[in-house]
Amino acid sequence: MSDDSALQKAVLAELNWEPSVAAGHIGVTAEDGVVCLTGHVESFAEKHAAEVAACRVRGVTAVANELEVRLPFDASRDDEAIAAAAADRLAWNASVPAGAVVATVDQGWVTLAGEVDWQYQREAAEQDMRQLIGVVGLTNDITIRSKVSASNVSDDIMHALHRSWFFDPQTITVSVEDGRVRLGGTVHSPHERQVAMATAWAEPGVIEVEDEIAIL
Repeated sequence: MSDDSALQKAVLAELNWEPSVAAGHIGVTAEDGVVCLTGHVESFAEKHAAEVAACRVRGVTAVANELEVRLPFDASRDDEAIAAAAADRLAWNASVPAGAVVATVDQGWVTLAGEVDWQYQREAAEQDMRQLIGVVGLTNDITIRSKVSASNVSDDIMHALHRSWFFDPQTITVSVEDGRVRLGGTVHSPHERQVAMATAWAEPGVIEVEDEIAIL
């Protein structure tokens, strides 16, 4: 059995194992560690869960999520109803600053706009939208205010990375310019790469993290 075939079977097995994913209508292809998900699911939350499940599989270096969201009849909502639900969720989310984020909806596709201070606030707003009934897609255009002024930002991120048991001090490189962080080096899995990205985003004032980390 080729490596690609073995990886394809492993991803299919993981999708079938994941309780929040109905894998019967999902197809998987694999080539040199890159996995492509095709077919359809019944919610945007399920589409995201399928991608997360695929990323967990050893040997996966990237996931192309081409799943189509086909809403069941009883899950259909008009744009006005989705927009009202989105505004309500954002207003009740303690991680999202009041009035900082606005959601617009076009044929079930939600676009988030606004400005926040931290990446976790941006992610919290996005997570809220993924769970809404009727959503078929999401664009997160929320920006982060830049307040990076210290010259030791790169050192701060490196120190935070090295506190994690995931990383050897020699495997990750960090460079920073005008609030934009570039990560390089190598890790062993997509999960480790996600941890490195999250660590960089935790530095105050970071407005962008560019991922150039390779997976061994």
